Amino acid sequence: MNLLTVFSIELKKIRRTHIFWILLIPLILLWIPAVLNVDSNFSNAAGLSPEMNFFFQMYLGMSWFLYPASLVVITVMLNQLERTNQGILKMLSLPVSAAGLCLGKFLILLLLSAFQMVLMAVLYYPAAAIASHSAGYDFILPLSTVLYETLVIYISSIPMAAFYWLIAVCIRTSVFSVGIGLATIVPTVLFINTKFWFAYPMCYPYYLMAQLLGQPQADIYTLSVDLFPLVPVASAVTLVCLIISCLCFGRAERR
Repeated sequence: MNLLTVFSIELKKIRRTHIFWILLIPLILLWIPAVLNVDSNFSNAAGLSPEMNFFFQMYLGMSWFLYPASLVVITVMLNQLERTNQGILKMLSLPVSAAGLCLGKFLILLLLSAFQMVLMAVLYYPAAAIASHSAGYDFILPLSTVLYETLVIYISSIPMAAFYWLIAVCIRTSVFSVGIGLATIVPTVLFINTKFWFAYPMCYPYYLMAQLLGQPQADIYTLSVDLFPLVPVASAVTLVCLIISCLCFGRAERR
């Protein structure tokens, strides 16, 4: 059984869950205050245009807490799907390795996180349209800008997703797994102000959004971040977390 087959099986499993609403409802709740407080975007200390301020306020909130918290919840849910009714024993009895099953689930995690970021971008436009109608000002940004910022958050979050997947695999108790995962979000605001921010993958999306926020609007597509040591460290974190996850996945059930 190859990785693609495992991926398709895992995809069928999540269709029977409420995970879609878990991804969608927090985003709706995030955009509602932005629309209700649209007038606050006309006065901001950062000197941004109202439409950029409207956009970045929500995307910063998304990258700092809501998106990482969603990853924590999703990882635990995906892992607990197999532990319910000893489903992991049934999966491990099939002609598939524990590592293959682990990687298949991680790919599902990446798919779900991408889906949530797409929802975030899609919901931006009705929110911006309502805000524009309410304030009599055009808050709608070009699609290229929205997609670029969305892609930056998603790609930079892959090491964080690997780390949260490792936590979910290694800590069998879901309450502890969620608690530890959420606790790792808090130090993000501290690490982004240090020279070693690249060593803490949970702060990648928020740090990059903050960097884009501080740039002139004309340079919004240019990240003023050195790729070294970011790329090597991010790649190493992702690889190490996935290797350990594959080694530990289903170990207790295989004994």
